[in-house]
Amino acid sequence: MMNAPIGVFDSGYGGLTVLKALEKALPNHDFLYLGDNARTPYGTRSFDVVYEYTLEAVKYLFNQNCPLVIIACNTASAKALRNIQQLDLPKIAPEKRVLGVIRPSVEKVAEITKNGHVGILGTVGTVVSESYPIELKKWSGGNVKSVVQEACPMWVPIVENNEIETEGADFFIKKNIDIILDKDKNIDTLILGCTHYPLLAKIIRKYVPNNIEILEQGQIVAEKLIDYLERHSEIEDKLTKSGDIKFQTTESVDIFEGKASLFLGRNVKAQKIHF
Repeated sequence: MMNAPIGVFDSGYGGLTVLKALEKALPNHDFLYLGDNARTPYGTRSFDVVYEYTLEAVKYLFNQNCPLVIIACNTASAKALRNIQQLDLPKIAPEKRVLGVIRPSVEKVAEITKNGHVGILGTVGTVVSESYPIELKKWSGGNVKSVVQEACPMWVPIVENNEIETEGADFFIKKNIDIILDKDKNIDTLILGCTHYPLLAKIIRKYVPNNIEILEQGQIVAEKLIDYLERHSEIEDKLTKSGDIKFQTTESVDIFEGKASLFLGRNVKAQKIHF
């Protein structure tokens, strides 16, 4: 029988933090991680280009026998997910599902904020898309009263160039946190709206007051996925469970394997693919 893994897609490496949490939550499930590293970053690209690239990746993962695909990239979730769900899925694979990382985060915020003041730290692409403010308004049940955002263009390069333990990392992280806390002095919940940011969590915590809750997406997406699969047995029953995890990249395997080990804390073997 052919494996039917959960597909996990990201434009680069950040989605590995989501995969790590999914593995932990669903240790028996099979996963196929795809990084479009040859065309990363998506954050600076137009809506149309991100949509085109993301749809290409989703179709590829469907062809690899994935009944369910998680778009573990905030930019792709922001710029492509809704179109894919509403326009493409009914035509190309009505029996399959594509989920993102923004709505689970938004639902979690609505559950935990006490005063309704929320801050979003994200890439330029995610912030400019306004996806978080729009989704918070739509899905928070009125619990969220104020949303401020701060784009952090230096944070992803800090992670990907392994500069986390440097003074430069502290400088840029403190700078962006000071700015967002200045925009709204009553923030009680901060969303790390990029899947790279959990690797910076220790430094972020250093500059965020203890009374502010910091949300990392991996854990939230994992919790929500368990709940989703319990409610959707038609998808859960199709997924194979042999604990198998495969990694694929559109870029150099050596580069991918080197950087992936930073995110996962272990060595991985990857395969290069072409769409």
